Amino acid sequence: MNSPALALREVSKNFGDQVALKNVNLTVARGETHVLLGLSGSGKSTLVRILVGLSRPDAGTVDFADTGRGSAAVGYVPQEGGLFPHLSAARNITLVAGLRGMGRGTMRKRLDELSALMKLDPALLRKYPKELSGGQRQRVALMRAAFLEPALLVLDEPLGALDPLVRIGVQDELKAIFQKLKTSVVMVTHDIDEARFFADRLTLLRGGEVVQTGSFAELTNAPANEFVDKFFHSRRLWENA
Repeated sequence: MNSPALALREVSKNFGDQVALKNVNLTVARGETHVLLGLSGSGKSTLVRILVGLSRPDAGTVDFADTGRGSAAVGYVPQEGGLFPHLSAARNITLVAGLRGMGRGTMRKRLDELSALMKLDPALLRKYPKELSGGQRQRVALMRAAFLEPALLVLDEPLGALDPLVRIGVQDELKAIFQKLKTSVVMVTHDIDEARFFADRLTLLRGGEVVQTGSFAELTNAPANEFVDKFFHSRRLWENA
């Protein structure tokens, strides 16, 4: 049996007297899209910071799958993409790879592969972020995250900055890209319908603790407690089921 792409065991994090995460256990299977849900202060942001190496847990372990390629463990798409405005799209995408010593020919080949996958006109790679549309910037940010073939992609509200009409179209494309990349994904969203659309499984957090993990149907049809039930019912999902 293959090891999971990600395994958190009893992960805890405090900031002074404030508990940010408490005994979090979480696994993400290879190729799975796993969505994190929760109200503000639930621990989602702290968990993301730990996954991408911006923070260390006070206790517990975080293990990533060994891809055998010597590639990055995690590719990260922060809120609103986090592109550097003074760099072209191509430079944004290849910056880390260049710092790691990847040759220009190899970078060019990888850029061509990802441009085709993302359905992004290669001519746009010469432009700067301000010259691109919201959907195009989102694709560039995802290309940067996927460039080094990470074992895991972490996306923090990746569609939150997009116009609602653009967002609907990009959702379909993004899901297809996940399937083609065959990379495990952890996605944070505040949109329950978006969670339902993307998630193979999802985890609901509250006060730094995991309340329930499972498929969307499991959490809505067999909630672990009253909080889970209210969390989903308050958004009137049943009307759209």
